[in-house]
Amino acid sequence: MKTTKCIIIILLFTFLAAGYVLAQELVIYPAKGQSQEQMDKDKYECYSWAKQQTGFDPMQQPKATEPPPQQEAQKGGAGRGAARGALVGVTAGAIAGDAGKGAAIGAASGAIVGGARRRDQQRQQQQAEQQWAQQQATTYSKNRDGYNRAYGACLEGRGYSVK
Repeated sequence: MKTTKCIIIILLFTFLAAGYVLAQELVIYPAKGQSQEQMDKDKYECYSWAKQQTGFDPMQQPKATEPPPQQEAQKGGAGRGAARGALVGVTAGAIAGDAGKGAAIGAASGAIVGGARRRDQQRQQQQAEQQWAQQQATTYSKNRDGYNRAYGACLEGRGYSVK
């Protein structure tokens, strides 16, 4: 379950980053009549230079800069809550004169409280994972922007129109 969640989050991040990459594709036009051969050569040289300047390679699969948040060990739950509630209910029921009824009421209440705690833990874990994925996408976006600026500046310096 834990591994599956991590894989889903990494895939989500990859799809977000891939969509962003496609949205940021530059349009390059040879403004000084450069041939296709010259344009290919210039594009490769500018790619290499921008990659070296920024440390970002748009041809590489996006990688997480840090691991996803670790899932906390689940605490409580309906079963554990029911057991605790039954113990408390037995004690209260014994005082009131019906330990069995007290145990049943305690078990039911404990199960409800334990289930609610488990759902809260799961919700918090999901929020932490979503926040992590958003941070990864933002980091990727900033790195890609820096690369695009360097790549565009290099091509403009060689006589291309870059949009």
